[in-house]
Amino acid sequence: MNEVMNLFQGATRSPAIILAVAAFVLGVVCMCIVCKVFGSCGKTACGKSIGKASSRKAEEKPFEKRKPHPAPADGSIEIYVGNLSYDMTEEQLRQAFEAHGKVNVARLVTERRSGRSKGFGFVQMPDRAEAEKAIAALNDTEVMGRKMRCNVAKNLI
Repeated sequence: MNEVMNLFQGATRSPAIILAVAAFVLGVVCMCIVCKVFGSCGKTACGKSIGKASSRKAEEKPFEKRKPHPAPADGSIEIYVGNLSYDMTEEQLRQAFEAHGKVNVARLVTERRSGRSKGFGFVQMPDRAEAEKAIAALNDTEVMGRKMRCNVAKNLI
């Protein structure tokens, strides 16, 4: 240890500091390469927020263990509508179902970051007969270039 400390004193001071800085930089570069090759290390190395992405993956749970979506409290029927065009709006979805009865809520499921539609949504209708009529009429019909899939949503509660 004394030999290392002697490097930083006297005439060998400048080369020792340069050597220490070079070793530090080489260590950081090696760490970045290891992170890229073997996956994230959980740190924010190389200017990227690697830890957040890896922790999000760790938090994801299988579908069966997720908190189930509750049935509507007012007794209305919820309809799952899939295979929708990504350009469809909630208003267009509402109008398609209002042709067959009263609609309480029409909502599209969107991506958090971009706000873009994921291609499916849900419609709540207060009357079961109207909901079944809408499902029968709209299932497998082409809307905006895609065949819409409609069925009663599986509320797990």
